[in-house]
Amino acid sequence: MSLAAKLRRAPGRVVTGAFILNSGIGKLKGDESTAVAAHGMAAGAYPFLGKVPPKAFLRGTAVAETALGAALLLPIVPAKVAGAGLTGFSVSLLGMWWRTPGMHEGIRPTQQGITIAKDVWMLGIGTSLLVDGVLGDAGDSRSVRKANRTARRAERKAQQNDYKAAAQARRRELRADAKASAKEHAKELRAAAKSAAHEQAKAARKAAKNVADVARPAAESALAATRDAAETAAASTRSVAESALAATRDAAETAAAASRSAAESAAATTRSAAESAVAATRSAAESAADSATTSFHTLADRVNS
Repeated sequence: MSLAAKLRRAPGRVVTGAFILNSGIGKLKGDESTAVAAHGMAAGAYPFLGKVPPKAFLRGTAVAETALGAALLLPIVPAKVAGAGLTGFSVSLLGMWWRTPGMHEGIRPTQQGITIAKDVWMLGIGTSLLVDGVLGDAGDSRSVRKANRTARRAERKAQQNDYKAAAQARRRELRADAKASAKEHAKELRAAAKSAAHEQAKAARKAAKNVADVARPAAESALAATRDAAETAAASTRSVAESALAATRDAAETAAAASRSAAESAAATTRSAAESAVAATRSAAESAADSATTSFHTLADRVNS
């Protein structure tokens, strides 16, 4: 499709598409009373619609009008397709106008039916788009259609390349963002862990201090009890030692006295034995001397005689 054809069809498509899109969006927000009114009018003209629930009919109509408005506004939708949709929509509206009693006198709309009959302008725009699209495509020569197809393929390929390049750039951006986010998250986790460790250490120190404060009186009491027990044991040991020392001293004195008495007795016995021995020796000596003297005198007497 040439740019001139797009520009030629743009005003009618934009105006009609915006009008129908707005109408469809408005019907999407319609309440029960709006649904009943629209369904009653449509069922009067087309009796087969009487089997459709009013709310479902209103919603279906709203979706159809929204889709048709979007198709008219989007330039990628071919003119003959958009024109066919607009023509069918306007024909259905005009058919409802023609089938409803009191909305026309002959071919002229009454005051009540002019609200719907004025939608005939959409029939004209739709027919124009349909005819323009069909005749425009038919009027193109084979070479023009081939050139158009080649241009469209090149355009699609360029768009695909652009999309691919954009996707690659987007993936790189996402990877960079993910990497930066992960780095930031890891930094936050490290900071949180450090803070938690600091808080835990602080709490542990506080708990240890509390335990120490609680244990200090018990330790002091235990120390005092131990000191008292040690002093008591020392006093008891000292008393036992003093008693043992006194007993040992008494035993030593008794043993010394006994030894002294035994020594004195032994000395007296020895002295008596020595004196007896001396006396016996002296007596023996005196006897020997007397014998010697007697022998000498006897010998002398013999010599002399």
